[in-house]
Amino acid sequence: ASTSRREIPTLYACLERIRKHNSDINAFTAFLDAQECRAAPRSAVGKRPLDGLPLAVKDNLCTRSLPTSCASNMLRGFVSPFDATAVRLLTDAGAVVVGKTNMDEFGMGSANVYSAYGPAFNPWPLLQGRSFEAVRGLRRVAGGSSGGSAAAVAAGMCASALGSDTGGSVRLPAAYCGVVGLKPSYGLVSRHGLVAYANSMDTVGVIAPDVDLTSKLFELISKHDPLDSTSLSEELRAALPKTDTPAKEGDLSGMRIGIPQEYLVTELSPSVLRAWRDCVGRLRKAGAQVVRVSCPHTRHALGAYYVIAMGEASSNLSRYDGVRYGASRPIALGYVSYR
Repeated sequence: ASTSRREIPTLYACLERIRKHNSDINAFTAFLDAQECRAAPRSAVGKRPLDGLPLAVKDNLCTRSLPTSCASNMLRGFVSPFDATAVRLLTDAGAVVVGKTNMDEFGMGSANVYSAYGPAFNPWPLLQGRSFEAVRGLRRVAGGSSGGSAAAVAAGMCASALGSDTGGSVRLPAAYCGVVGLKPSYGLVSRHGLVAYANSMDTVGVIAPDVDLTSKLFELISKHDPLDSTSLSEELRAALPKTDTPAKEGDLSGMRIGIPQEYLVTELSPSVLRAWRDCVGRLRKAGAQVVRVSCPHTRHALGAYYVIAMGEASSNLSRYDGVRYGASRPIALGYVSYR
């Protein structure tokens, strides 16, 4: 991942990479072809901030142009009559949705291996100029549950992607695939059109190759939405302190950065710890003041997450029973099988 702006791949370059590499990476559950993308409405070049930007969307965010299955056979083939608010805001700004990305089924997973479409793979061989056939025994996971979104961005199959984060599902795959992942504070981005997993924690997030594009996309989707009762009001947004003062390149003088001590766990691999310490050294060299901070509630986070997430998920997913919603398949003796 990078902090500075990179060259954005063209729409048709992304479509060609999807056609060429998706069979190996399995980042997409569905995608458009070149003819369908030509039909996508676009304004004159330069009229909108994202004109022609190739955007991938996680398969649990509703789209009118492509099916939304949550990587589950229960919803396979379902096409939403509306776009999720975050999707609509980006397409209104000129982005073109090129496809829906693989994920752990209904967002419940951290490696993107629990998918009705099969696992999404880390694109690291492609980034090193090697074929997947040559490293068949060295395949690595992309992280989850937004693994398809992170893998697609890393592989140049799209310029950016939307994901969702309940307990790390944007941040984890972004880290695995070497791209930037942003999980906004709850309430800043509308959840309207995001298939619910755990309502009180679900957050729409952004994945991109660099911080500049990530920031630009976040700014476009961070809007109040009357269709989401948990969306932060315009009044509260206006009252938030503005702290996005850009630093001069290479100069972080006056910036105070905290390093949470609870994150230095014994399970941390030596290579990650070295990279972390190297980053701290670079921040200090750039003029930042690095201080130790404590987040004492960290040790309670995982337990709290599983109590809340499982309780809310059991309620949200109970609707997919093949009667009220979702697919069903009759079998012998009058039983019904769900898949």
